Formats: sequence, structure tokens, C-alpha cells
Amino acid sequence: MPSKHTARAARRSGPAPGSAELRERILSATCELLRQRRFDALSVADILTAAEVSRASFYFYFPSKQAVLGELVREAVAQGQQAAQPWIGGQQDPVAALRAGVRDGARLWRANAGVLMAIVESWGSDEGLRALWLEQMDLFTDAAAGRIRSDPNACRRLGDVDIRAVAASLTWLGERLYYLAAAGVPPFDNEEILIDTLTNAWTSTLYGHPVTHPGTPPHPVTGAQEFG
Repeated sequence: MPSKHTARAARRSGPAPGSAELRERILSATCELLRQRRFDALSVADILTAAEVSRASFYFYFPSKQAVLGELVREAVAQGQQAAQPWIGGQQDPVAALRAGVRDGARLWRANAGVLMAIVESWGSDEGLRALWLEQMDLFTDAAAGRIRSDPNACRRLGDVDIRAVAASLTWLGERLYYLAAAGVPPFDNEEILIDTLTNAWTSTLYGHPVTHPGTPPHPVTGAQEFG
């Protein structure tokens, strides 16, 4: 890794600001490399070769490979927030919306497996990545806690339990199971098992009942048709 002086010099002599194409090449190349190898085995030189950019160009946009990973993680998390919106927004049946969000989350992790596995495997040993991942996970936790507080059925079910702690527990459970699925660990490499397991965890905790198969009567608390 270059010294701070070298990085600053690269920024001064690097490409003019606004060359978005170079930046995107770095991000795309890193994303593709992470489909093939672990982040700790990936070097800046590998990224330069794959992206076909100079070292000066790389350090003009990113101070380190960790910064590149951070940008890719933020992009994936933004997609995850969109996947969760049907339930967070509270405009749909909560059970159906949860299942749809879990399904979209599973597909998001599968599509971004290299990037998301890299952050999960690396945040414990890098302070910058640790701060980044905890911040991103807090976004999901805060959104889930707000949705739970707005739902009288869920609040009644939870009683005096700390709602943010419940939201954090469910959010981190999802992170772990999505990671296991992305890593191909049975039984969570089976997408339907993954979706059923996570959906049941959320609905059982928040509404007091498991998800069953289509065709069952509406649940007496939520009034929702349950899905399995």
C-alpha cells in the first residue's frame, strides 16, 4: 500500500475529476474479482489489471481496496433497503410483505454474494470496515424498529420487550443466514428453505404464528392470508 504522500501525489497528478467511467471500471472489476476469490487475497494490483487502469487513477478515486469494497457494500445495501420497503412502508399485508422482502433479500445476496461475503468476513478485522458494516446494519435495524413500533399488533405481542433489540436480533439473524446461503452451506443453499426459515422467524416473533402453506385461512390477529 502506498504512503500517504504517494496517494496524495497520485490524486494531484491523476485523471481530472468527473471521469466516472474509470471509477465504474474499478468498482465493476472489484465486484467481478470477488466472485472468484476472497477479499483478503485480493490486491490493488489485481484490481488495476482487471480494470485496466493505472495506479494513479485508482488512488485518485479510492485510498484503498477497503474503500472500493465500502462503496460496493453501500450500493448493495441501498438495494436491500428497496427490497424491504413493502414491509417497512406498512402499506401491504405485513406477512406477505415480509415474505416478499425476505425473498428479494435472498436474491440480492445471491447477486452480490462476493461483495457481501467479503464485508461479513472482513469487518471483524478492519476498523474502517467494522464501522461501515455496523452503520449499514443499523440502517436496517432502525427501519425495522420503526415499523414494529407503528404496528399495534406487533407491539401488543412483544409487550415490554426492547423493540430495537428485537429488530436488531432479527436483522442480524438475516445477515447470518443470507451469508450461509451465499457460501453454499446447507440447508440454506436451498432458497425456499432460507425464505421459509427467515419469514417464520420474523412472523413468529412479531405476530405469534408461523407461516404456513397457501390456502390456509387468514390469521385471526393480522387478518392476513399466510404464505409458505
